[in-house]
Amino acid sequence: MLFLTLFFGLLIGFSLGLTGGGGSIFAVPLLVYGLDVSAHEAVVISLAAVGATALGGGLVRVRDGDAEPRTAIIFGFSGILGAPLGAWLNPRFPATVLLTGFALLMLAVAFRMWRQASRRPEETRLIRAGGYADDDNAGPACRYDPGGQLQFTSRCALRLILAGTVTGLLSGLFGVGGGFLIVPALVMLASLPMRRAVATSLWVIVIISAIGFLSHLAVGHQLNTSITIPFVLGGLSGMALGTVVGRRIAGPLLQKLFAGMVTAVAVFMLGQLLFNFH
Repeated sequence: MLFLTLFFGLLIGFSLGLTGGGGSIFAVPLLVYGLDVSAHEAVVISLAAVGATALGGGLVRVRDGDAEPRTAIIFGFSGILGAPLGAWLNPRFPATVLLTGFALLMLAVAFRMWRQASRRPEETRLIRAGGYADDDNAGPACRYDPGGQLQFTSRCALRLILAGTVTGLLSGLFGVGGGFLIVPALVMLASLPMRRAVATSLWVIVIISAIGFLSHLAVGHQLNTSITIPFVLGGLSGMALGTVVGRRIAGPLLQKLFAGMVTAVAVFMLGQLLFNFH
């Protein structure tokens, strides 16, 4: 049981470190089906473990100069604006419609990210220590100077607020937040390069997870520390491994890998829906 918990945590951490996504969308199924944890308990453990793992990775990314904490704060708290509307809309749709809609949304996002990485790889390039040459095609809103620093303009801030609000709405509507929505939004709506988007998404996940976790504690839900602690330890180890691997993968390939993971989860969801329908 302990080994399995550590291993599942390692998988979650590796996914977060490599692509900035895969936290809650993988953690809850692993806890429920792999460790026989109740769904409600799994949500609390997932929020605590994924948030703690993302925090560990986020601190490393800030130290290395990859993450944008200011961007994450604007994006994360903007999500709070859209989440209530999404939550209000959620019960007004049948569960099968919501799940099908979410799976189709994931496929559309994956297709766009794959196509962008194939046709415009310069927009997903890796930001290296020495920075890179600036050009007018780096992005329509959020751009970087030759030293790799974000040029934080009002246009960029407005784009981040819009992206965060839309992501929050989708999160409240579909019941899933995490990097599978955050990373594509940062890449496609806020014009962040893939490496920056992955690093920054960790801090957005920290914000969202903390708010969700504290909300559960406020209504009296308990945290199972005997599962959470080894899950976090495994997650931090996986995070370190995923970060190292991610640095060795070029931006376009990393974006295609992320798109492939999103597609795999979407296809699995659609398969489950079709199986249950019949």
